[in-house]
Amino acid sequence: MATESESSSEDIDWRSGDSSVEMSSRDRLEETYRRQVYEPAVVAWSDARTRFGILILSVYVAMAGVELFGLWRDPSPSQAGRLLPPFQNWSYPLGTTQSGVDLLALIIDSTPFILSMVVAGGVWATGVAIVVGTVSGYKGGVVDTVIMSISDFFMAIPGLPLVIVLAITFSPKNPVFLGVILTINYWAGLGRSIRSQVLSIREESYVEAARTMGTSTPRIIRKDVLPNIMPYVMVNFVLAARYTIFASVGLYFIGVLPYSGQNWGVTLNNAYNQGGLFTMQALHWFLVPIIAIVGLSFGLILVSQGMDRIFNPRVRTRLTGESESVEEEHSTSTTEVL
Repeated sequence: MATESESSSEDIDWRSGDSSVEMSSRDRLEETYRRQVYEPAVVAWSDARTRFGILILSVYVAMAGVELFGLWRDPSPSQAGRLLPPFQNWSYPLGTTQSGVDLLALIIDSTPFILSMVVAGGVWATGVAIVVGTVSGYKGGVVDTVIMSISDFFMAIPGLPLVIVLAITFSPKNPVFLGVILTINYWAGLGRSIRSQVLSIREESYVEAARTMGTSTPRIIRKDVLPNIMPYVMVNFVLAARYTIFASVGLYFIGVLPYSGQNWGVTLNNAYNQGGLFTMQALHWFLVPIIAIVGLSFGLILVSQGMDRIFNPRVRTRLTGESESVEEEHSTSTTEVL
């Protein structure tokens, strides 16, 4: 009997220990979700600029989805009238071109390419700048001298002529490769700016305390340095994305980049050559891609302005605290009613 009781007690202890481990794992997942997903979402959604920016960007993402799933007609000459004005024929809501091509189809067909190129350019420019700026600013010494010398070399190269030479040499047709080429040396100036901020952050008392306790350099950079520079990085990510849009459209417009497919710059070029800038009848052909370009840039700017609140710990703590108190009051009132 004693043996059975001992084995049963061991079984209970083993099960309780397993249960506690399971609970602790679940608690860690809930805490990660709260900090990484819930709190940023609450803070971002509390800003009207962020909500409006997300709405604008959602329209472009939806257009990309429409193109990828083939839910709209291809941009090819049709039986529609030539140069139909916008909102006159709802089968062609944005009007048509000189050849009777649906302008909405042209914009939708170009959207996946543009979005891929913009994301690639922004990620490349800011990603390299973050690595260069944080490592150079935090390590200092010989590492800082070498990295900044390389950065200065790229800053000394004129950006636009370099991009034109690379575009003519490689004739990039892949949107990701094109985004990297357009921002090939954009990271240099941003990396130096990030370095200057890291130089001041590394002298803060909490960073000194982390170094004293033997915290590894990657962890200090990830936990103490990056959160403080992320608002600045997000703003510059948007600036890099806008630069990618404008540079690509400009180079397509002047014919430097190859016409591998539909693009807002190609549409502008065709509209300009067909008198879209000089005749009222074809003006919408010229304005539609311009509005698409401005709309995407404006949406990115609004979202970046809201991102500052996510990385501001005071605002984040206050807003998430208010949200949790509202939820508690709602649950309490619901319980009382029941």
